[in-house]
Amino acid sequence: MTKLNAKAVASLLILFVVIAGLIFTSAGTLHYWQGWTFLLVYFMASLAITLDLMWRDPALLARRMSGGPWAEREPTQRRIMVITSVGFIALIVIPGLDRRFGWSDVPSLVALGGDVLILLGFVGIRRVFTENSYTSATIELASDQRVISSGPYAVVRHPMYAAALLMLSGFPIALGSRWALLVIAVILPALIWRLLDEERFLAKNLRGYREYQDKVRYRLLPSVW
Repeated sequence: MTKLNAKAVASLLILFVVIAGLIFTSAGTLHYWQGWTFLLVYFMASLAITLDLMWRDPALLARRMSGGPWAEREPTQRRIMVITSVGFIALIVIPGLDRRFGWSDVPSLVALGGDVLILLGFVGIRRVFTENSYTSATIELASDQRVISSGPYAVVRHPMYAAALLMLSGFPIALGSRWALLVIAVILPALIWRLLDEERFLAKNLRGYREYQDKVRYRLLPSVW
């Protein structure tokens, strides 16, 4: 196993432990089937994508490993990533608190539907990774980067964000919390802020991106925006 692959597996295991700790500590119990199902779905999908990148695109795996607020070069993007990171944690902690105090009553089939949304989000992310090897976790340009306009990029300019939003929307549903859905109302403006700032950067620095913007008019949702 290469050093990169070992780091990727270790990071995934650490993330599993941290998220499991957040879920069950906030819930105050291990008797939380929605939490266990969420962990199974989220980490099996994460592992599948990680293994795929190990085999198919190690360079993209390396780019995806260098993320987080402090990996960003622009102060604006650091602030945006802090907001989204806090939102990610809230999407996990609030459902646990909801489970502990009984704020919501989400039917089992609806919760399982949330797991389906998470899987569909991962399918979308994997499709983006297949089409675009330049999808870094930070806003930057590779030396040989070019505009990608095929596959999902022929439909919307930011299919990665669209897939991630679908996946994140499944979190509170899968974990059985109506109240945690409100966190999406905080994450969405931050995601739009990041998206618009990224477009400004790409239009300035990536040859052909302005022409791509003229060709593909919608950013996240076809026929909407």
